[in-house]
Amino acid sequence: MSQKETLYLLCGLLCDAYTFARQKAALSDRYDVRVVDFFGLDSMESMARKVLDDAPARFSVCGFSMGGRVALKIMELAPQRVARLCLLDTGVGPVVEGEAEKRQVLIDLAQAKGNAALIKTWLPPMLHPTRQKDPAFIGPLGEMICRANPEIFARQQKALLTRDDARPLLPKIKIPTYVVVGRQDVWSTVEQHEAFARDIPGAKLIVIEDSGHFVPVEQADQLSATLDEMMQVPST
Repeated sequence: MSQKETLYLLCGLLCDAYTFARQKAALSDRYDVRVVDFFGLDSMESMARKVLDDAPARFSVCGFSMGGRVALKIMELAPQRVARLCLLDTGVGPVVEGEAEKRQVLIDLAQAKGNAALIKTWLPPMLHPTRQKDPAFIGPLGEMICRANPEIFARQQKALLTRDDARPLLPKIKIPTYVVVGRQDVWSTVEQHEAFARDIPGAKLIVIEDSGHFVPVEQADQLSATLDEMMQVPST
């Protein structure tokens, strides 16, 4: 019996295994699915090395939001080890003007009132408009946010604010790459994904309908099918 291929699912800001629970359940019969969160870490390199230190010699990776930037750092550090890449509701550029100040407002809010305060301010705009007050979505995501703490949030924000500009890396990516985004993602828009997908040779752009930023939760089955499709593409 052949050994299963390994697929890493990399969590975003304040996200843990709940984010990818349905993908792990759907795909684990065919692949060695490993979900990684980045609690306690404060740089993209330390996050990338957490994955690399755990990973087999060759693996595929899907990075969600902040996790997409971690996936790109992995591609920078050890491109020969990655078989396939999925960039999911993420970004590739450097810190922009005013970003640090906006992130600091959220850090201050969490430190003053706890992570629960983020459930009413930070979380709803990331969801499709029809889900922003839906307890079936808000409830479990809010519980996940509160499983972290303000220090974890601040450390992850530091990682985002000290990130590199990944755009020069994109034309060098020579493996099968899927770029996936929710149609109603206002945090990392379709237009942004269209732009950077053009810079990755042969990248496949997939827009998931009826979804905001949290595609793994909002359209879990579609993402599972997309990842299954990607894993069947022969690696280079």
